[in-house]
Amino acid sequence: MRIYVNGRNIEITDAIKAYAKEKIGKVANHYDQIEGIDIVLSVIKNPSVAQSHTAEVTCKFVGGSVHVTESAENMYASIDLVADKLDRQVKKFKDKNLKSKAKTNSIRTDAIPEEQTAEAEEVSAE
Repeated sequence: MRIYVNGRNIEITDAIKAYAKEKIGKVANHYDQIEGIDIVLSVIKNPSVAQSHTAEVTCKFVGGSVHVTESAENMYASIDLVADKLDRQVKKFKDKNLKSKAKTNSIRTDAIPEEQTAEAEEVSAE
C-alpha cells in the first residue's frame, strides 16, 4: 500500500508528513484490500476563515474508493478528524462488501443438490 502526502498553499514538513502517514496508515489494519491512499493538505490564507486547515483523503480499494474531507483550526486537528472519519468509512465499505459476498452461494453448495447428498448418506449408512 502506498501513501502520498501533497500540499496546497502549504509547505509539507517532515513532521506533518510523518504524522499524517502514521494516523492514516492505521486504516490499513482494518482492510487489506487498500491499493493506495492520497492525502492532500491545504490552507486557506484568509484571516476571516476560522477553520482554514483542510485535510482531504482518497482511499482507493480494489472495488471502489472513499473520499473524506475535514477542516479545523490547525493541521494536526484536521488530520485527526479525517483519520477518524476515514476509519468509519472504511469499516462501512468493508462490511458492505463482505455482506454482499456472503449472500452468494458457494460452489460447494451449488454443485451438489440436496437429494444426492441424502442418497449418499443412506448408502454410506448401509
